[in-house]
Amino acid sequence: MKAHVITQFGDVSVFNKMELAKPAIKPGYALVKVHATSVNPIDTKIRAGLVPHISPVFPAILHGDIAGTIVEVGEGVKDLKPGDEVFGCVGGVKGEGGALADFIVADANLIAKRPTILSMTEAAALPLVCITAWEALFEKVKVSSGQQVLVHAGTGGVGHVAIQLAKWAGAKVYTTVSSEKKSEIVKLLGADEVINYKTESVQDYVNRLTNGKGFEVIFDTVGGANIDNSLSAVANYGHVITIQARSSHDLTPLYTKSASLHAVLMLLPLLSHQQRKRHGEILKQISKLVDEGVIKPLIDPHQFTFDDIAKAHALLESGNAIGKIVLHND
Repeated sequence: MKAHVITQFGDVSVFNKMELAKPAIKPGYALVKVHATSVNPIDTKIRAGLVPHISPVFPAILHGDIAGTIVEVGEGVKDLKPGDEVFGCVGGVKGEGGALADFIVADANLIAKRPTILSMTEAAALPLVCITAWEALFEKVKVSSGQQVLVHAGTGGVGHVAIQLAKWAGAKVYTTVSSEKKSEIVKLLGADEVINYKTESVQDYVNRLTNGKGFEVIFDTVGGANIDNSLSAVANYGHVITIQARSSHDLTPLYTKSASLHAVLMLLPLLSHQQRKRHGEILKQISKLVDEGVIKPLIDPHQFTFDDIAKAHALLESGNAIGKIVLHND
């Protein structure tokens, strides 16, 4: 099979197209013909060598998100069969194959039948970001009707899904953006109130939107210094959820508000082999919600094939993408 691999860490030029043996089926897994994948920040970090402890061995095939067609199933796989069109976040990390290839062997617990109203390429945009948003909003906090939920970076991969899921749950949804163009996009996604963080301070939008009380739930998809903004903006007894927690912070604001901080590492089931079936079950729910019109992927307009992988990574790292960057396998 053809695959795009890296044999060393580095910039986008380290990708090479190679011929490799098709992966062999094994119990509990499915052999999937890969039609599409998407780029997530973790993919660029692995390529750059920033997280070597979770990198697959060289020659490494990167990317976790897939959409494709099952070719063969291994012993013990009950609910999937050859010909099923599926999606999932299944690898590209230590111990698992990656999506930038013609075929991948995927743990059947990590995949589900894809939404029928989406193309393969559109479906490939969803697994990692949807699982992340679901875990944050419904497993860590259990967002419910009437709650005030602030989502940072509303046009980002995780952020745009979080807006839609929180709205579906009945919450009043607020979100931060950096431009008027992005403001219009998040309104179409269902955001009730939009904050341009470049023109309005944290204290100003907390006063304007919550009468100074703060937000009951804050989903911080940005991390770093922005976590301090979230700690300042959370309400008494509220919750901050972050997916970027490799940083140090003064937790005094949490303590004085008796608030909670939650961390989400979506890749943990892939790395630890724990709770993998939970990911497949979440994707079943996501597929249903997509087909019901609750969730729509926000996809960057740039079109890429697997041969354009360097350009796709460069676009994500530029910060100029809006929504998910997807690639189809010609």
